[in-house]
Amino acid sequence: MQGVDTVLNVLGSVCLLLWGVRMVRTGLTRAFGATLRRAIGACARNRFTAFAGGVGLTGILQSSTATALLLASFASRGLIPLSIALAVMLGANVGTTLTAQILSFNLGWVSPFMIAVGVIAFLSNSSDKARHLGRVAIGLGLMLLSLHLLEAAAAPLRASPTFVAVLSGLQDEYVLAVVFAAAATWFVHSSLSSVLLVMSFASSGIIEPKLGLALIIGANIGGAIAPYFDQSTTDVDARRVPLGNLITRVAVGAGLLFFLGPIHHWLAFIDPAPARLLVNFHTAFSVVAAIVFLPLNDPLAALCRRLVPDRPQADDPGRPRHLDPNVLDTPAEALACAMRETLNLGDKVADMLRQTMDALENNDARAVKAIEAADDAVDHLYEAIKLYLVQTSRNELGEEDGRRYVEILTFTTNLEHVGDIIDKNLMELAAKKIRNRYSFSAEGTKELRAFHARVLENLRLALNVFTTRDITLARRLVAEKTSMREAEMHAGDSHFARLREGRPESIETSSIHMDVIRDLKRINGHLTTVAYPILEAAGELAETRLKPADQTLMRAPAES
Repeated sequence: MQGVDTVLNVLGSVCLLLWGVRMVRTGLTRAFGATLRRAIGACARNRFTAFAGGVGLTGILQSSTATALLLASFASRGLIPLSIALAVMLGANVGTTLTAQILSFNLGWVSPFMIAVGVIAFLSNSSDKARHLGRVAIGLGLMLLSLHLLEAAAAPLRASPTFVAVLSGLQDEYVLAVVFAAAATWFVHSSLSSVLLVMSFASSGIIEPKLGLALIIGANIGGAIAPYFDQSTTDVDARRVPLGNLITRVAVGAGLLFFLGPIHHWLAFIDPAPARLLVNFHTAFSVVAAIVFLPLNDPLAALCRRLVPDRPQADDPGRPRHLDPNVLDTPAEALACAMRETLNLGDKVADMLRQTMDALENNDARAVKAIEAADDAVDHLYEAIKLYLVQTSRNELGEEDGRRYVEILTFTTNLEHVGDIIDKNLMELAAKKIRNRYSFSAEGTKELRAFHARVLENLRLALNVFTTRDITLARRLVAEKTSMREAEMHAGDSHFARLREGRPESIETSSIHMDVIRDLKRINGHLTTVAYPILEAAGELAETRLKPADQTLMRAPAES
């Protein structure tokens, strides 16, 4: 039972450390995400400012993995050159060692203080930024607490025959130790956590300093493996940044592995304490990588392009273009990405609606097929946006973000319904008309064209309302619903008048004509729903369209 307790205590301490790192990273990203991204752009003038920016950014974010994913996103969108992104990553690797340096000192009193400050800030503030900073303070406190707990939990391992046997097997197998530490770091996605864990084992006397150095090399390499595999399914520009980072760490790690004895001897002069010796080596590793590869950024970028060459890709209209997975921890930015993708979805639905009249009026079978294919792309985009919104909602959303989340999800759903009406209903009517070689009368064609033009204009207006949330535009869109109802009645009266005149074209296309009008009106109804949440929030909506019951009863005797 004692062995089980020891394993559980160590596991719990490691998990607490990982959770603290995550809280710090997500808190800072949510509080300053947009600012940090602008800072990267400002530092991207040359490799030296980029290196300095990487040091500062990752010193704040506490995660070189997060920085690598962020830079991969920038590179995939062409916002930062590859050589500059690699310079930022060299700085990021140095920046992530600063936190390890701080945490290597005895700061036991800071842990309860940071947790207390963080909890008070989180519970006593309604401001999102203050709550996120409170989350950062809690995370830092948990990291310090976890190191204290880990040191106490790992103490019994020194007397464990099994654990001692495992370490003895690694003692002279430094290559195996590097592989083991790299795999473990890739699994937890945090080189900082792995370094602090090795540091804790060394301070407890569980591992020898030279073995600790090999494990630190593995932790640095494993920290570069995680973002590379995370970007394995993205485009080539996004994959090249973590690949370049992985190449630098493997090259430096392989070179230092042959000099563990002299390195241990030199670092012992600076500080012989095992924990301080290892954390100094962790910093030295990243500094050496920067010194070696900062002048070689351009050749390294060329090598990455050669290893991951451009490949021709067919333009897939159903592939999302704006859903950046690297900003999901910042709900405001993620919702902005979802909004941009929704506008892209709206443009595709507008193209479908625009072609609908060609298919109906000209009996164009090719237009029918094109619209059916476009609806498949609309369905794929809708599913991608919906999944992205679900991932975003797993974070804590503020009141405004929560309202915007519902608006985006509702509007995308309505746009998908519009696409289905065009594909499943209007194109079925067009196919029936083509099959039977029917033709609308000249007057009927003119009415349908005018009705269709109004719906197309209202789609454009709905997209503007969705983007601007302007109350005046929202009122105009809702007013169009009443106008469209009157236009439907007028179109029906005109059509029935032609039927009474016995026009052959109107008789044979009567059901198609009226169904087209009805479906276009249904589309317009879906579009106008985007205005209601905006008007409701502004207090511009009446509770009901019905007249009060007492007014109806008072007028009834007079009418009788």
